[in-house]
Amino acid sequence: MNQKDYWNSVAEEKKFTTVLDAALFSKYVSKNSKILDVGCGYGRILKELSESGFADLTGIDSAEQMIKRGLREYPNLNLIANPDGAIPFEENTFDAVILFGVLTCVPDNEAQKTLLDNIKRVLKPGGIIYINDFLLNSGLKRWLFYKKAKKKTGIYGAFETYDGATVRHHAEDYILKLLSDFKTLDYQKLVIPTMNGNKSNSFGFIGELKK
Repeated sequence: MNQKDYWNSVAEEKKFTTVLDAALFSKYVSKNSKILDVGCGYGRILKELSESGFADLTGIDSAEQMIKRGLREYPNLNLIANPDGAIPFEENTFDAVILFGVLTCVPDNEAQKTLLDNIKRVLKPGGIIYINDFLLNSGLKRWLFYKKAKKKTGIYGAFETYDGATVRHHAEDYILKLLSDFKTLDYQKLVIPTMNGNKSNSFGFIGELKK
């Protein structure tokens, strides 16, 4: 099963857990800003932003069933299916982009770089990115787990979940290098539950696209 088929198959049952700090986001992004949520799933983060007073919100996701769920649960949101995974907007369109729990679903290095390049393309100069995603977990047990999984995935930190998704936990230095085109405005290390109920290291990053 490929990644898109997996997310379509679990669209009705998964509850995402990445953490939005709307008050922190509001320090860097005004309420009238044009905001895009890339990989929005069923629109949970956009719903929280809407409840916090943000109005110009758009979400895209390659899993059509996630979008259908979101439109049913939150019919006032602007959610768009992009089954080819492209970001279908012109350059310099958005003031801010949200990327929550998406890098973990795109394990390949080059695919992650391509995704960030496309996000930079649609951001206005000086635009803001807000990312929340998963970091590697420490300890001998996790090291052995990641090492074993690498034989199948080819990437340290990438592994297959019990129900068939391929996901990735990231080294912190790798993440900071990936985001080097953004000036760090806020960076926090967190511990949150995963969608399958396990605790994991994670991070929250707010950055400004360098001009």
